[in-house]
Amino acid sequence: MNLNNLENLKGEMKTLGFKNKLIEEMEKNMGKNIPEFQLQNQLPAGKASTDFTLHFKKSGQSDFYYFNKYEVSLNNGKSLEEGQKYMVISPGEKDKPIFRNFENPNKAIAYFKEQTASSELALGKDPGNKTILATMENGKVNFVSKEFNKTFYTPPVSQIFYVEKGKGFTAEQAANLIQGRSVYRDDLLNVGGIPYKAWIKLDFDKPKDRHQNFTTNQYHDPSYGFDLKKVLDKFDIKELSDPAKREKLEDALKNGNRPLITTQKNGQEIKLMIEAVPRYSQINLFTESGKPEKREQFLKEPVLNNKISTGKGKSKEEAEIQSLKI
Repeated sequence: MNLNNLENLKGEMKTLGFKNKLIEEMEKNMGKNIPEFQLQNQLPAGKASTDFTLHFKKSGQSDFYYFNKYEVSLNNGKSLEEGQKYMVISPGEKDKPIFRNFENPNKAIAYFKEQTASSELALGKDPGNKTILATMENGKVNFVSKEFNKTFYTPPVSQIFYVEKGKGFTAEQAANLIQGRSVYRDDLLNVGGIPYKAWIKLDFDKPKDRHQNFTTNQYHDPSYGFDLKKVLDKFDIKELSDPAKREKLEDALKNGNRPLITTQKNGQEIKLMIEAVPRYSQINLFTESGKPEKREQFLKEPVLNNKISTGKGKSKEEAEIQSLKI
C-alpha cells in the first residue's frame, strides 16, 4: 500500500466531511489490495435518510487508489440505529437459510426483489432480533409492512457527485442538495478556468442527463443579486446580534442546512428553522416539525404595500408562493 496515497485520500475524505469510521474502512480495503471497492454511509434527512455509496478504484498502472465520485440517494426509510442492518433471508442448501446484510435499504429492496424463492426482508441487529419488513412466496411479494410500504414502493432520488483531488461538494452539502435545497460554493471554475462563486440547486423539473444525473441551476454571486446578509437583516432574528452566532448561522445556510433561529411571535420567543432560497432572493421559515410559516410576520418592518400583479407579469414572491403549492 502506498502510504503517501493513503494520507492524501484520508485528507480528501476529511475535507469532504466523511467520518473516521469510513476512513478506517477505506484503509482496510486498500491494505487488502482490492482493485475496486465501495463504501456505504448514511445521514439522517428529517423523516427520511440519505444513503452514500463511495467509489474507489486502483490504477491499472500503479498502486495508487482514486476516489473520484460518490452517489447519494434520498429514500423514505429512517436512518439505521447503531448495530442495525437490513437482511435478506432466503433458503439455501439442505434447508439452511442464507443471510445477506445491507446498510442501504434501496440495495436491500433491489436484491430482495431478485429472489425467486420464498424469502424475507428484515431489519435488526441479527437474525434472532429482527423485524420483518416484507416477505415473498415463490418469487412473488405477498406482504409489506405498513411502516415500510412507502420506502418499498417509492423509487429513491439519486445523484452522482464527482470529486477532483478532494474538491467537490461535501457530504453535508450533497445530502442537502438531494433534498431540494441550495448550497453555496466559492471555489468553482468555469470552462475557461476562471474562478467564480454561486449558489447551486439541483433541477428536479428537467429530465436527467445522459449520465442519469439531474442538471443544476446556478445563481452567481454577486451578479444574480442574492445577498444573504442583507436578506437576514430584514428579519427579527436574535442570533444576528451576536457576531459568532451570526457567522455560524450563515455558514449553516450556505451548506444547505435548516438551522434553528430565535424570533418573536405574538409577543413570545419561539424557535424556527430557516432555509436560504437564492432563486427568489429570500429565506423560508418552518416550525420545528417542518410546517411552513409566513415570513412577513417576522420582518423587522412590516410590509406596507402589497404589490398586485396584473397581465403577464408576476413578482418573485408570487412565483415562489405558486411553486410551493405545486
